[in-house]
Amino acid sequence: MLFKYKGFDKSGKRVKGTVTAGTTEEAGQKLRTQNIYYESLTPTKEFSLDAFAKREMPGEMLATFSRELSSYLNSGMTILTAIRLLENQHENEKKYVSFLNSVRTMIDEGKSLYHALNTQKVYAMPEFFVQSLNIAGQSGKMVEVLTNMGNFFSAQNKVKKQVKGAMVYPTVIFTVAIAMTSFLIAFVVPKITGIFEDTDQKLPPITQFVLNISDFLTHYYIHLVISIVLVIALFKLAYSKLYSFHRFWDGLLLKVPVLGSLIQNHELGRFSYILSLMLDSGVAYAQAVKLATASFANYKLKELFETASVKVLEGNKLSNALQMSKGVKLKRNFLQSLALGEESSEVANILNNISKLYAEENEERLKLLLGLLEPLMMLLIGAIVGVIVSAMLLPIFTMTQGIK
Repeated sequence: MLFKYKGFDKSGKRVKGTVTAGTTEEAGQKLRTQNIYYESLTPTKEFSLDAFAKREMPGEMLATFSRELSSYLNSGMTILTAIRLLENQHENEKKYVSFLNSVRTMIDEGKSLYHALNTQKVYAMPEFFVQSLNIAGQSGKMVEVLTNMGNFFSAQNKVKKQVKGAMVYPTVIFTVAIAMTSFLIAFVVPKITGIFEDTDQKLPPITQFVLNISDFLTHYYIHLVISIVLVIALFKLAYSKLYSFHRFWDGLLLKVPVLGSLIQNHELGRFSYILSLMLDSGVAYAQAVKLATASFANYKLKELFETASVKVLEGNKLSNALQMSKGVKLKRNFLQSLALGEESSEVANILNNISKLYAEENEERLKLLLGLLEPLMMLLIGAIVGVIVSAMLLPIFTMTQGIK
């Protein structure tokens, strides 16, 4: 990972630049060995062809890789033999085979599985996944960690499929509504209003408003489409490459009513599950917290937990460190459960229950929201069509009254 820093060197001269490291703490340590005292140290991303070509490995593929590899290792095979067997089994999946071939080549050269996964150029791997395998390789718990990771990615993939399936119907309705409205405004409205304009009849305000929208869409629809595409592309680029923008947007989403609660439930549930897996696999608490923190997709929450994990390494409790931290207000039941687990030495069991609780809570809320979304969208479509129909009928009523 690349980190951008600003600070002073040993002579007091202001300096800035970048440093490559696995974590923020490691980056800070590297700077200290170079006699650089940094004021700010933030992760950034390299703009390179590799970075654009290297995509995140799908969750389903990660689950398959973890489960199959753990199964082969558990049967007594070496990692090299297991990777070769995976290559033969998936020979029709070219990109996946390329990934396996790259990993096998490095392992054959004497590199560790962690090093091979971290340096291969085919897929971007989740940081907490490769770091977990690094710890597992050192502690001799590779099979257990791979099995747990396979179950985790499988469960995450199941949730994503459920959400995507639930969003199909609203998406179809929304697309049809946009297409129907665009057709009415761009083609039907101008032909009808043209009749009234030929008679020099003054159009009602609502009709004139709809006609102005129709004229705008007819003359500038190409500009509008290009602008929308550019805005989406620029947003995605800024979100993926600019840490400050990513952090700002993630913080903004957490403040949105309902949505913010759903995001925090999902992120805290995933963190709780990963931390419980690490502890069950025999990873030390401080190291497990550090690894689980890397699972956060929301940068605002990730920053909060990274700060707290440093205090855990210094000997403090995670619950106390989070309560003293400023920024995002975490859910009270999460902090209380974590504190109870740390007091009773049952962190793994309690956090595993918390992750299940948040998953069930999110599932119920999503069902309710999607259930409300469908009638709301139908009402919206009805309102739009109603406005267009009213805009067309009002001049007819006016003309009829004038004739009478």
